[in-house]
Amino acid sequence: MALTPNDIVERTFETTRFRDGYDQDEVDNFLDEIVTEFRAIIAEKERLEARVAELESGAPAAPVAAPVASAPAPEPTPAPVVEAPAPAPAAEADASATAVSPEGLLALAQRVHDEHVAEGQRRKDELVAEAEGQAKEIETAATKRRADLDKEFEKTKTTLEQEKSDLETKIDELKTFERDYRLRLRGYIESQLRDLDRTSFAFGGSSAPAQQ
Repeated sequence: MALTPNDIVERTFETTRFRDGYDQDEVDNFLDEIVTEFRAIIAEKERLEARVAELESGAPAAPVAAPVASAPAPEPTPAPVVEAPAPAPAAEADASATAVSPEGLLALAQRVHDEHVAEGQRRKDELVAEAEGQAKEIETAATKRRADLDKEFEKTKTTLEQEKSDLETKIDELKTFERDYRLRLRGYIESQLRDLDRTSFAFGGSSAPAQQ
């Protein structure tokens, strides 16, 4: 089960009966500082998770509220110390020694904080690298598409120029054919007229003496 700030606030320890312990007020004050730091770490974790979600979705995430400093935990009423003439058993001394120390809690909180910060930075680097890769792919595709369009344009332009040249050649051929046709037609008509004139003259020359 994960450790929470409330676990630290509500944690109580058995008082030792046959050995000196820490000053209870100092321990409580130090635990209050750990609780405040722990809550700040949790708030930072939530902020990093919200930022990661924002980067993944592309939409701005709602701001994470800053942690509210909680009131210091109430000081527990010290249990009465019962003195006994006999020495404490070894088992009780070992159980007291295995209690979680404030230094251990602080180290744990710092480790959790460092892990979350490292994870957030790693995720951020991945998203930035992914975005840069996609941008490069889009740019490469656009450059290739533009090159293809330029080639297609040049090909179409060459085809149209060739068709234009062919049409101009055909127009010149038609003009030459028309000119030659007109000349041949004119020669044919003139030849027919000359033949007609000769025929008319022949008919007219033979009939002239008879009229006289």
